[in-house]
Amino acid sequence: MTDLRTALYDRHVALGATFTDFGGWSMPVRYSSDLAEHHAVRTAAGLFDISHMAEFRVTGAGCGAFLDVAFAGRLSAMPIGKAKYSLLLNPRGGIVDDVIAYRLGEDHFLVISNAGNRAAVAEALPARVPSSAEVSIDDISDTMSLIAVQGPAAAEILEATRGIEQMSPALADLPSYAFSTAAFQGSPLFVARTGYTGEDGFELLVANEDAGGLWDALALAGAPLGLVPAGLAARDTLRLEAGMPLHGHELTEDILPTQAGLGRTIATDKEDFVGKEALEAASDDLPVLVGLVSEGRRAGRAGYAVFDGEERVGEITSGALSPTLGHPIAMAFVSPERSAPGTPLTIDVRGTRIPATVTALPFHRRKK
Repeated sequence: MTDLRTALYDRHVALGATFTDFGGWSMPVRYSSDLAEHHAVRTAAGLFDISHMAEFRVTGAGCGAFLDVAFAGRLSAMPIGKAKYSLLLNPRGGIVDDVIAYRLGEDHFLVISNAGNRAAVAEALPARVPSSAEVSIDDISDTMSLIAVQGPAAAEILEATRGIEQMSPALADLPSYAFSTAAFQGSPLFVARTGYTGEDGFELLVANEDAGGLWDALALAGAPLGLVPAGLAARDTLRLEAGMPLHGHELTEDILPTQAGLGRTIATDKEDFVGKEALEAASDDLPVLVGLVSEGRRAGRAGYAVFDGEERVGEITSGALSPTLGHPIAMAFVSPERSAPGTPLTIDVRGTRIPATVTALPFHRRKK
């Protein structure tokens, strides 16, 4: 049942948003049209409310070492001021959630997880703290709002936004997967150069009481530069074109990181982490994630079967008619022997076999 609303809900209503349920949250799925919002992000910028995401503050002596055991990556090696994509695994090696971790200080991290997995992360992290460790985990999700500005004009928009000040490091010196501490109208503001669209962009974390003012200031500064509010529908096609996985589709508790093409996120040389033994014992003939492209206008969707001749060899996890490329794209798990780029397959689209070709991910890369 949908009963959760972000601090920006009334603004979405005023903008005429259509809402959908996402992890129990009433979230804007679109304001004008999916295509218009998608194209705005690719050519100018989109303004997203992603306050349904969950935030956890991890502090205490040795919290870096704790996170190394709790997650698949080596978070203790991350410099202060940087961010890292990582995976929270279960003992079977399956993916509980994919997160971005930020190192705020020597013994101070921020972990942002997916809205639908907040409870699972909130349960798993404290359970993995050794009894001898002085580590505190605080779920600060209910007090914070998260706003994303994504697109080639994102940096220019932030520079023009009145009220954002005291950025350290300065925006011009902020690389991808790093963050600045700042202020908005005198209140603390966290600005990360991260995103989920395949474009340059930023995610801004601010207290709920300051979210409305920040949203308005960004919208005002961005309007002359092509910024539009964008909903979850555009966010989904953008991340699909960029080959970015979505938990519940490409990532689940029954899918191993190597199947999803995320082996690079695992620090295999660590002495121990949750799920390590299962990953080391895993078979190498499990289905693997690939991209599929096809012609025409009929796109494969999640759950549609993939065939090689008359043999079912896989299943689509996400699919759409790509607004940027103009043809259908999909991600699917297929048997390893059918995973090479160029392999011809077919997709069962409501009883009709549509020819498709395996391709390397991502489908789209932004121009730098």
